[in-house]
Amino acid sequence: MRAKRFLVATAMIVLTFSSLFLSSCSSSKIATNSGGDTAERYAAALADYNKKDYDDAALTLEALMFSVRGSALEDDVLFYLAQSYFNTKQYLLSAEMYSRLLQLNAGSPYTPTAQFQLAKSHEKLSSHYEFDHEHTKKAIQQYALYIEQYPGRDSAVVAADIQTYQELLKINPANANYQDQLAVLKLESERSGSLSYAKNAIKTFRDKLARNKVSIAHQYIQLGKPKGAVIFYDEVIRFYPDTIYLEAAWKGKVDALILRKKWMEAGQALDQYLQLYPEKQDQMKGSRDKIMQNFGNS
Repeated sequence: MRAKRFLVATAMIVLTFSSLFLSSCSSSKIATNSGGDTAERYAAALADYNKKDYDDAALTLEALMFSVRGSALEDDVLFYLAQSYFNTKQYLLSAEMYSRLLQLNAGSPYTPTAQFQLAKSHEKLSSHYEFDHEHTKKAIQQYALYIEQYPGRDSAVVAADIQTYQELLKINPANANYQDQLAVLKLESERSGSLSYAKNAIKTFRDKLARNKVSIAHQYIQLGKPKGAVIFYDEVIRFYPDTIYLEAAWKGKVDALILRKKWMEAGQALDQYLQLYPEKQDQMKGSRDKIMQNFGNS
């Protein structure tokens, strides 16, 4: 009986190892096959992308991520996967893929576009001025980095060079050097447009952050807490002097200091305000009179 059980157990062990061996061989074969058709699958994904079938492209590219690791196709897969996410409004995922591409290969031909698109992904995630501004700040940082790394030439100079080569090609349309130079200049012109966009975006987002501070300061005034309001007005004055909310911050600070009956500080703030905005002299006459009257009596 014991011998019979031993034979059965032995048979089961042999079957188990045979199954594992066959499974291993099968897995190895699948891996080999998947490696063999990587280029074809990438081409299919790119075809889907070019047809704007971004969801299908993303599915294929996601499956390729690990098989192309360390290969010449790795940055291609990451870039078009990021683009597919961006075009389907999955901005957190697109930001992650652009970041991964930038960390992976700083010399990739996709790097300038990836840096710009990373900033734009954070721009899309930027919330209303009253809410959290994590992505607003990240968008500013990434656009600033794009401008720093790819400054480019003045757009007017580039446009003049394009016109020059277009005229030269009218004279000698078969000149390959002229054709190449014109193609390079057109790419540079496109880059100039993205630089202009980045600069405008930074200004817009800095205005948004300043507006957030002014809004919080106003809330403190409404709550009868002018001391808290002064803190946020000062943040705008100190950190966002280039924004459209600087004037509101200075005036708000003067009014808040008057509410606190800090007459000397209010007078100093009013002097600074009027140095920046002398056209407001008449408008602020009432505040000046109130400060002088109470300062003299204090």
